[in-house]
Parts: sequence; C-alpha cells; structure tokens
Amino acid sequence: MDGMSKAEVDAVERAALGAGPKRPRDAATLILLDRQDGAPRVLMGRRHMRHAFMPGKFVFPGGRTDPADSRIPAATPLHPEEEARLTAHAGKVGPARARAIALSAIRETYEEAGLLIGRQTSFSTAKRDWQGFAEHGVAPSLEAMRFIARAITPPGRVRRYDTRFLAAWRSDVALELPEGGPTNELEELVWLPLAEARQADIAAITRTVLVELEQRLAHDPLLRPGGGEVPFYRMIGKTFVRETL
Repeated sequence: MDGMSKAEVDAVERAALGAGPKRPRDAATLILLDRQDGAPRVLMGRRHMRHAFMPGKFVFPGGRTDPADSRIPAATPLHPEEEARLTAHAGKVGPARARAIALSAIRETYEEAGLLIGRQTSFSTAKRDWQGFAEHGVAPSLEAMRFIARAITPPGRVRRYDTRFLAAWRSDVALELPEGGPTNELEELVWLPLAEARQADIAAITRTVLVELEQRLAHDPLLRPGGGEVPFYRMIGKTFVRETL
C-alpha cells in the first residue's frame, strides 16, 4: 500500500473488512527504558509519512500480535503477577494469549529497532519472524516484562487495536544490532527523557501512558512485578473511561 493516501488505504480496508463495527485486534507495544544516565529515557521512533496509521508520529516499537508467537520457546516465563494482570478484564484470555502478547512486543522491538531482549544462548525455531534471534543466539526472555497500560481504540475507526503497553529496561537487551531491525517502519530512533518524550509529536494515548508511567516510576522506580496500578482506557457508550486492572 506504499504511495496510497490515508483515505485510499481506509477505503480499501473498509471494502475488505465489510460494513459494521470492527472488532479490535490484539496489539503489543514495548516501552524500553534506559536508566544508566540518571533520569529514565525512553526509546521512540518516528513512523514514515507514507504509513496510513499515525504517519509521522513518534511511537514505541510495537504492532499487531501474532497468536503463533505463543509457541515460541522463551528462556524465562512471564512473572505470575504480570501474567495475571494481562489476563484480567480481557474476556477469554488465557496464559497462551498473554504469552503471545508479550512475545509479540519483543519481536516487534527487534524488527523495528534491532534490539533483541533475552539471553545469549542457543535458540532455534522454524518460524521465519524469529530467525534473527536464532541467527544471533538469543532466546527471548519474558521475566523482565512489566504490564504498564491497556487501551482499546474507540469504535468507528477503520483500524481498531486492543493494545497492551509493556515495559522493560535497556539492560534486558541481550544484543543491539548497529544496523537496526529488518523492517523500515520506524526512522529517527531516539532515546528521550520522559518529559521530552511527552512534548514530541505523539498520539494522545501515548502521551497519557507516558504520564502514567512517570507517576508509577516516581513510586516504584524499579518497576517491581505486580507493582503500581495498570490503567485500562476504553469507550463505554459515548464516554472514554479509565479503569484499573
């Protein structure tokens, strides 16, 4: 769909998806934090202007969840308290789906930023999207993942996502590829102080999550498992509400 305007892409997707309300799809995004130089900084990248979804906006690495990611072997599992939160208030979500969401965030961070979160050890899989981990000898690890927020795109949008915002520390990255990731979805990858990130060209929900994260870090600077509230943003009727998980 390169070269198409947002309106043209939306028209194509409406024709493909049909009329009526669109069900939000699982998505995962990773807020990667660096605390080596004092105040935490966050990794963000700018989406290319040719993208129909949030063109030119700064975003965290992330994308649509692949259910098959649940079958990828991991060096360590999700912390039980983080798994419990990922499955809360989400309908029929079991451990496999929660695992897929977390692993998708790790995969997308590799694909878009060239950062492999995990442990240096032998790793093999037949799944094409994970061959970079196999080639570099990194097994993805889930123990460092922290559930920060959840947000569902309001009804009426062509693209609707049920997004889980997860966080990890840069120290959890086993390997940083100097050439970046294999996709070209993000450009201008930068590490920004949280206050500066809030002033960047970002979506409203991204800014809201950054504010929530800053408040959580003020009370829980290590992001302990199960620590702090996990806000959940969604539309109920015509009202955009904030709940906690």
